[in-house]
Amino acid sequence: MGPKTERVYRVILEWVESGRYGPGDKLPSERQMTEDLDIGRTALRQVLARLKAEKVIQAHDRSSYTVCAENAAGRTVVEPPADLAPWRIHHERALYDNRWVKLALVDVEPPGMERFEHHVVRLHHVAIAAVVDDQDRVLMLWRYRFVPQQWGWELPGGIVDEGEDAHATAMREVEEETGWRPDALKHVVTYQPMVGMVDSPHEIFVGRGASHVGQPTDLEEAGHVAWVPLADVPVLMARDQLMGSGTLVGLLHLLAQRGRTPSTSAG
Repeated sequence: MGPKTERVYRVILEWVESGRYGPGDKLPSERQMTEDLDIGRTALRQVLARLKAEKVIQAHDRSSYTVCAENAAGRTVVEPPADLAPWRIHHERALYDNRWVKLALVDVEPPGMERFEHHVVRLHHVAIAAVVDDQDRVLMLWRYRFVPQQWGWELPGGIVDEGEDAHATAMREVEEETGWRPDALKHVVTYQPMVGMVDSPHEIFVGRGASHVGQPTDLEEAGHVAWVPLADVPVLMARDQLMGSGTLVGLLHLLAQRGRTPSTSAG
């Protein structure tokens, strides 16, 4: 497969793996995909044939495709049980509250157990972006964080302001912290980094391509800006030079999309 077909293959695979098209969902028509993905019909069919062989999609006629109920590894997608009861929340009282952090004591009751009080830390909603260029390098910042007293590489990102869309936050933070404006960003996952006690939704966005628009304007958050080869990520991970769960989640997503498995050693 050439560069264009490989690009389109990755795009369609990302549609499936990100959940944009789930098991049983119908993909756009061949005509629509040729227009949206800027690829010829013959080349597109080469991509679709590869995805069929990998059991990512299945064909229903010559130009109709749906996502398989099995993923590319041939495993059935796990369905969670539907008959489990959630914990009951009886009451919550604030112990500490300022613009950066809130500490609460929550009266909870797990199913079949006695009630008890649980501390919960509430932090801000955060958006983080992983931007890749045409040389498979990711835009990152080398920063010093005084809390762990450590230097390390991070993806740009920051707090979602009240009333602001997380996508807009991600676009803004990349530009303010690096001086590069992403061509586009796409949401891939929302997660909680410390789900047992801390409430702080993290949204990860990825994109390919950016334009240099000037120097970073957020001097407090800015660090040394660099385009880091994705191939270096496993080594940086082994050296403990990747800081923050959002950075790890974003980078691991990129590696998974390009078919790499991170090494556990720096060799």
